[in-house]
Amino acid sequence: MGIGARLKEAREEKDISLESLQDLTKIQRRYLIAIEEENFSILPGKFYARAFIKEYANAVGLDANELLEEYKEDIPSPDEESTVQYTRISRSRKENSPAKNSQIFSLIPTIIVILLVIGIVFAAWWFFQQSNATNDDDLVEDPEDNEIYRPEGNVNNDTDEEEATEDDEPTQDEETEEGSDPEEQEEEPAAETELILTEEGEVAEFDLINPGEELIFTFEAEDRIWFSVENDEGESFFATFLEPDDSPMDIDLTGEDRIYFNIGYSPNLNITVNGVEFEYPVDPSEKDVQRFWINVNQETE
Repeated sequence: MGIGARLKEAREEKDISLESLQDLTKIQRRYLIAIEEENFSILPGKFYARAFIKEYANAVGLDANELLEEYKEDIPSPDEESTVQYTRISRSRKENSPAKNSQIFSLIPTIIVILLVIGIVFAAWWFFQQSNATNDDDLVEDPEDNEIYRPEGNVNNDTDEEEATEDDEPTQDEETEEGSDPEEQEEEPAAETELILTEEGEVAEFDLINPGEELIFTFEAEDRIWFSVENDEGESFFATFLEPDDSPMDIDLTGEDRIYFNIGYSPNLNITVNGVEFEYPVDPSEKDVQRFWINVNQETE
């Protein structure tokens, strides 16, 4: 007797229908039928086989760990799927490395020319300043030219000079305006985090623009939902069920360049990135299981 027949037999002994089992486990009815028929290729991923079988076994009163150990040869391993994905990523990086290196070397002559132009402009400016300073030293004022003729009996001159002096003094508003510190001016608001869909398909891809100094993903479950989050090196940040009572849940992914998401039932999970609501590549009402990569662009615009 295979593991699927074993689970189905236990379910029928307890007189549990597939609809009732779906409500207990939150696993869709078509996936429950696939497990009973041992048609694991229908499941959204090989990792789901073990997780769903464990939930099924617990619901019908079987020892999940003992059952998984007994039929471990019949259950697909999630390592095979991960190995294929990471091999493709590694090969893609190796193919792109020579192109990046050639672009860097092609920029070196341009940088050298720019530095030379800047040096020439600075030298010309310096010589111009030295020439003006020499011309200013050669000018000598004659003290006799500065004598002021004041006719006798003109009593209004002193008053006029005092009024002119008072008019020339800057007002308090002008002093405040001239003495304002540019650093006190309001800084421009930081650019908002933005997600751009760059590739559609079974596994979609997004570019994350302006991530900021921190990269925080917030997950809020409307019902019990299974999903996984990992980077391109295989490090897992989350791979289990999220209960509504435990959400919203934050995961700090600061410093990661490429992140993979596998959502078991997207209608039940809302995602925000640095406070910006995430939109799935496909409408959740049309596709429940969704997988996608997010490439983090560290250069802000």
